[in-house]
Amino acid sequence: MAIPRQLPNAITIVRILCAPVFLWLLLADGGSDGPLRWWAAALFIVAIATDGIDGYLARRHDIVTDLGKLLDPIADKVLTGFAFIGLSILWELPWWITIVVLIREIGITVYRFVVVSDHVLAAAWMGKLKTVAQAVALSLALLPLWTLMGEWIWWVNGVTMTIAVILTIASGIDYVVSELRAGRRKTA
Repeated sequence: MAIPRQLPNAITIVRILCAPVFLWLLLADGGSDGPLRWWAAALFIVAIATDGIDGYLARRHDIVTDLGKLLDPIADKVLTGFAFIGLSILWELPWWITIVVLIREIGITVYRFVVVSDHVLAAAWMGKLKTVAQAVALSLALLPLWTLMGEWIWWVNGVTMTIAVILTIASGIDYVVSELRAGRRKTA
C-alpha cells in the first residue's frame, strides 16, 4: 500500500507545531503535579515517539527527502529544547544543563543551514542515540512520577539526565570531527 509522499514530512511538521502547545501545558499551572502536567508529559512522549514513525515510513516507502533530512532533526531539537527550557523555568532542571544542550543543538542546526547548499547533514548514529537518551530523560522528568512512586525517582531522573547530557556533548563533538574529516577528504 502506497502512502502519500508528503506524509513523513507532515508528521515532522506536526511535531514542531506540538512543541508550543506542550510548553503551554507544562507552564500553564506553574508546573504543578496536576492534570495539565500529565497532559504535557503525554503530548511530549507522543510527539517525540513519532520521530521513529516518520523516519520509518520515509525509509520503508523509499520517500526520503532532503527536506525530511533537514526538518526531522530540527523537530527533535525544537521539542526537546522546549522541554529543557520548560523544566528550567520551573526550577526542576539547572539552567546550565539547558544552556549546554541548547548551545550544542543550535550550533549543529545553524551549521546544517550553512552547509545545506553543499550537502544535507543527516543525523548520525550518535545523534540519534542522543535524541533517544534525551527523550527518555525528559519523559521521566516531565512525568510527575514522584507523586506515585516516591522521591527516589529523582535519583533515576538525575542518572538518565546525566547520560543524556554526556551523549549530547559527545554527539556534538562527533559531528564536528566528522565534518572536519569530510572537509579534509574533499580538499585532498
